Amino acid sequence: MRPLMKSLKLLGLLAGCLMLVPVLSWAGDDAMTAANEAMFTTNNIWMMVSTFLVFVMHLGFATLESGLTRAKNTVNILFKNAMIVPIGLLTYVLLGFNLMYPGEEWILGKWFGFGGFGISAPEGAAGLIAYADGHYTYWTDFLFQGMFAATAATIVSGAVAERVHLKGFLWFSLFFVGLVYPFVGSWKWGGGWLNDLGFHDFAGSTLVHSVGGWGALAGVLLLGPRIGKYNGAGSKAIPGHSMPLATIGVFMLWLGWFGFNGGSVLSADPGAVSYVLVTTSLAAAAGMVTAMFTSNIVQKKPDLSMVLNGCLAGLVGITAGADTVSVLSSVIIGAIAGVLVVLAVIFIDSKLKLDDPVGALSVHLLCGIWGTLAVGIFSTNPDHSFLTQLLGVVVYGAVAFPAAYLIMLICKLTVGIRVTEEEEIKGLDISEHGMEAYGGFQIFAND
Repeated sequence: MRPLMKSLKLLGLLAGCLMLVPVLSWAGDDAMTAANEAMFTTNNIWMMVSTFLVFVMHLGFATLESGLTRAKNTVNILFKNAMIVPIGLLTYVLLGFNLMYPGEEWILGKWFGFGGFGISAPEGAAGLIAYADGHYTYWTDFLFQGMFAATAATIVSGAVAERVHLKGFLWFSLFFVGLVYPFVGSWKWGGGWLNDLGFHDFAGSTLVHSVGGWGALAGVLLLGPRIGKYNGAGSKAIPGHSMPLATIGVFMLWLGWFGFNGGSVLSADPGAVSYVLVTTSLAAAAGMVTAMFTSNIVQKKPDLSMVLNGCLAGLVGITAGADTVSVLSSVIIGAIAGVLVVLAVIFIDSKLKLDDPVGALSVHLLCGIWGTLAVGIFSTNPDHSFLTQLLGVVVYGAVAFPAAYLIMLICKLTVGIRVTEEEEIKGLDISEHGMEAYGGFQIFAND
């Protein structure tokens, strides 16, 4: 009997264990689901915080541009920068998002695609935890990318400041942000033909900054210089009215860049995000230092505006490869950008005689190109090729510049893009808006 009893006990124990298997399996699945949901929430929160930081960049641009221009044009600068955000978001919701991210809706190979008008999240989990591998929701994706879209027109705003007609600029922004930016952006970020070739632009040295820079170049060429900027004696300096505002603007932009680059990791991966923030900050710091030394050598005194642009140059330069270059390489990229921006500002102004009040061409166009090419030089990824990076730079310029020039030219021939001489001398605050930025202070016409 005893052997029989022992056998029955063992069988009972085994049966109990077998009954626990589904229970334990269910508990394991439940724990995995809870972990996935927690990670999804964490990822999405970081992406939303990054969206907020990119939004703050628009205030940084507005403050920087108003500080580097004259007091009589401050309202106009702020007005343009304020309106760029709603223009960018509304055009992006209408067609920009689906033009830049067409999904499977490619019409001409992978050169052009369009997913339809408006935005609509997939139903249920497909638009939430099942969207983008659980990194963020469909709505977060739209808003984050929409904030990027408006930045391209903001770059143009500073380059054409103090003489552009408000109506002409707003119409230009509408078509440039609504059509050109998302169309060329789809080639890389939308999974288009350049992406298939291995072109790498992590957060937009080319897709955002160079594209905006090409638009700025088109505007500067068609507008011409400000009154009194160039004469027989050469270039006349027209200093901005508030270096404190400009400095605040640059530091706000640096803060915003933590979301611009950090959010481009597209998740809250602690290792990847923290690494990108380090390379981003080091490039900015290196750009400031080399800009200081370069301006001191060339101009005989350290120029604060050059140092501020050196910071932005480093940020723009590292944006293409912040995720794939070494820490030392990020310092080198930023340092070279700081030298380039000082020399470019002087060359563009004094030799090419292109009037760019805030140095947008030097910061965004030139350093955007440099940063994109730097990926092909310094990237730790063997799949990144200098020739592919060069191809990307060339084709973006070959499309973005003519498109921007055509849009600006049409605006010039229709609504007009240049204010009258009298309006420019009086100041755009009074002539375009009928108000002053600094009530109670007399602003002289020739300031």
